[in-house]
Amino acid sequence: MSVNAAADAGRVTGRSQAKASRRAALLAAAAQLFAERGFNGVSIEDLGAAAGVSGPAVYRHFSSKHAVLSALLTGVSQDLLDGGRAVVDSSPDPEDALRGLIEFHVDFALSNPDVIRVHDRDLDSLPPEESAHVRDLQRQYVEVWVAVLSQMLPAQDTPRLRMRAHAAFGLINSTPHSLHRGKRQRDKGWRRNLLEQMAWAALKAE
Repeated sequence: MSVNAAADAGRVTGRSQAKASRRAALLAAAAQLFAERGFNGVSIEDLGAAAGVSGPAVYRHFSSKHAVLSALLTGVSQDLLDGGRAVVDSSPDPEDALRGLIEFHVDFALSNPDVIRVHDRDLDSLPPEESAHVRDLQRQYVEVWVAVLSQMLPAQDTPRLRMRAHAAFGLINSTPHSLHRGKRQRDKGWRRNLLEQMAWAALKAE
């Protein structure tokens, strides 16, 4: 590769990294603002200002405010699915897999309370096709848990196993609603331990 070509490649890589960083900043700002004000209470200008860009500059990354919401909820749902599958694939047995899934989901809930609030309140603000896609990713994530539970509780039928999984999600995901922003990091250790123990007990309950 010539010196000029290498320089051009470096500039392209730098621009790509900057674009990805700006997109991530916009999504982080969207999660916080949507959680605080609701989807309808936030403008494109608000998103740009929170991420350090002008309102019109947001359109270089997203075609609309709905596109920002879609990217936020689709991205986190895909991350949950991919992460859950990776936990199971790397676990030596079902018990280890279930404990890993619990730890994985607790970490998600404690690290992403704003996204949980946005999902609970604003998922239906998405166009039907995009909302359906998010729900499909989430159904697949549930089935990752159900597959593990079916090995640990073979006498239970699938609807009951799904109910257990959804109950565990409800338990874990409810905690961010009660966290004050300034206390999240300080309290994270004991909250994590308590949530993991409670989720394990709930999933294994007779």
